[in-house]
Amino acid sequence: MKRDFSAWLASFRSSIADYGYYVDFPKVFRNVDAVKVELNILNSLIGSKDIEADFKSLLTRYPEVMKCIPLLLAVRANEIYAMDEDGAYLYQFDKANYSIEQYALFMRKTGLFELIEKHIIGNLLDYATGVETGLDSNGRKNRGGHLMENLVERFIVKAGFERDVNYFKEMYIHEIVDKWNIDLSAISNQGKMEKRFDYVVKTDKMIYGIETNFYGSGGSKLNETARSYKTLAMESDTIDGFTFVWFTDGKGWTSAKHNLEETFDVLPHIYNIKDMEQGIMTEVFI
Repeated sequence: MKRDFSAWLASFRSSIADYGYYVDFPKVFRNVDAVKVELNILNSLIGSKDIEADFKSLLTRYPEVMKCIPLLLAVRANEIYAMDEDGAYLYQFDKANYSIEQYALFMRKTGLFELIEKHIIGNLLDYATGVETGLDSNGRKNRGGHLMENLVERFIVKAGFERDVNYFKEMYIHEIVDKWNIDLSAISNQGKMEKRFDYVVKTDKMIYGIETNFYGSGGSKLNETARSYKTLAMESDTIDGFTFVWFTDGKGWTSAKHNLEETFDVLPHIYNIKDMEQGIMTEVFI
């Protein structure tokens, strides 16, 4: 029975964020732990009455404390560029490249001295943990990019397949050709294009090349994706023993629904999360 595109699109999700999407706390704790000793040494400056002199003295005795300073400014690097009316400077924090006086100037002009000497914070270790948490939020895009892949893989496993036995992750066309001696020149531009599928499922009767993605927001990339997968669907249809399957979802598709519908009309094996929840994989992979 022909599926209704509008009803199918209406079941798309606005998000697939899981519990670990928001902050990777193990990573946060590892990063802070790497500079824990240095941060605790710097803690001795909190509430200092003469922080510049105390900082210079501290840096002379414990030069290694410099390596935690970039984190206090939410910078994940060993060097920081800064300029003023006196010139431009590229401060190194893994090994000093300026005088202690210049680093004290850096601390003053960036506001770190004020943060520490006025007791605005009570503990640099806690402060750094907060900074790391904020920095880690930038990693959500990367984590989000893998959410749909991971979700699809869970359903593949639930359908009874075993990784590296009858399903494979991130497999290139040439690897599929070499492993099963199948001619995929129709989708590789006669061997000139090296495409990688997110997953490949192998059954006794068929090889399934799988693509996965989720779009929570719109953009020009969605139209390009729909068009390219439409072409891939038509090219795959000419190959005996190979089937292209696309798992996609996300409310972002509403802005590119016409292009998606064109692909939907020519690609019988295009599914969303609801389809997976209803057991589509056990019906498709036979």
